[in-house]
Amino acid sequence: MLTAHGVLVRHYDPHPALGRHQVLDARSLAYRCVHDGRELRPTAWQPKIPVLDQQHLFAQGIRTSQVVDGARDTDALGSCTGNAATAAISVLLSNDDARQAGLAHDPVAAEKWAIQLYAEATRLDEFLPYQWPPADSGSSGLGVARALHRRGLVSSYTHALDADGIAAALQNGPVLFGMPWFNAWFEPGSDGLVDAVPGWQTSGVAGGHEVCVIGLDEVAQDHGGRVIPDRTVLRLRNSWSRSWGDDGDFRLRLSTYLELRAHIDAIQLHA
Repeated sequence: MLTAHGVLVRHYDPHPALGRHQVLDARSLAYRCVHDGRELRPTAWQPKIPVLDQQHLFAQGIRTSQVVDGARDTDALGSCTGNAATAAISVLLSNDDARQAGLAHDPVAAEKWAIQLYAEATRLDEFLPYQWPPADSGSSGLGVARALHRRGLVSSYTHALDADGIAAALQNGPVLFGMPWFNAWFEPGSDGLVDAVPGWQTSGVAGGHEVCVIGLDEVAQDHGGRVIPDRTVLRLRNSWSRSWGDDGDFRLRLSTYLELRAHIDAIQLHA
């Protein structure tokens, strides 16, 4: 849906593990990550917090009613935007700055921090017609970036709008990645690749999901310096516990990103 403000909003049905909607604001998209043609190298950005888990809150001793005023207790929360942004910001902040921001390295404390960030993002998602609490109806990558900026934890954020821009951005840090999540992707394929699962394109979209790109596992460039998408592979941190995927991570080819690009937004946070 294109709003009167020139903002693209794409809604997804909420799911206990998936809570991302796509919001593209032309005013924000003007600030871009651009590849200058330099040589790109594999990168790895390790979050300082453990892999988070938005699906088994009770087992972690988390009661959302005690974390966010007005919330009802639930065992699973569509807080993927908050979880992905918490992983990203943990890379950018020093230990002292993280401590000052209240972000601890303990997994339960970090999950609670992510839940609070998610709640704030739902209040700042001006183009989405709902807020949690009371309704756990999701948020956007743009909303959670705005929440971190409002807290003073990031100075700015930029958008990667093509394959080269994503690969170039990953030379400098992690990237928030909002994407449609296919039913076949709940179990990654060989080598952690979700797009190696046979028939994923026809399996149907389960919802919208936000993850954090933490690395460029493989990268190839042509003679002009542009990436070769089917030979360039992203590593992404999920928030479904370490027992999921490759120790909590999965991989995706940039060729798949290009196939789904109209439904994806990629945001890099800057400290």
